[in-house]
Amino acid sequence: MLSEFKKFALRGNVVDLAIGVIIGAAFGAIIQSLVGDIIMPVIGAITGGLDFSNYFTPLSAKVTATSLVDAKKQGAVLAWGSFLTIVINFLIIAFVLFLAIRGINRLMVKEAEKAPALSKQEQLLTEIRDLLKSR
Repeated sequence: MLSEFKKFALRGNVVDLAIGVIIGAAFGAIIQSLVGDIIMPVIGAITGGLDFSNYFTPLSAKVTATSLVDAKKQGAVLAWGSFLTIVINFLIIAFVLFLAIRGINRLMVKEAEKAPALSKQEQLLTEIRDLLKSR
């Protein structure tokens, strides 16, 4: 059973997946920092310091606090500002990932276009193949 597990764990797919998860976590931290430390402060400056994360609607008459943290301690609240902030963060992260993947795909296309020219032998074999297909 141990040898089977070793074969499974060391297969290329599992190792590739593990590397992808680790890189994904690191990339996620970079994107979170980009959103939280660079983009959202700019949005806050443009909107006059508007911070959605503290907006809420009390669902109980007992809630009289003005901050979300205190309001949650007093009773049930609908924290729609936090949800809106997370949605904005998600949209920004999705857009940045879109741009990154788009750039990677363009690089891959350029590399594919740089494929080496066929040798004389390969050209002849290709012509023979095409002639055989046409019969």
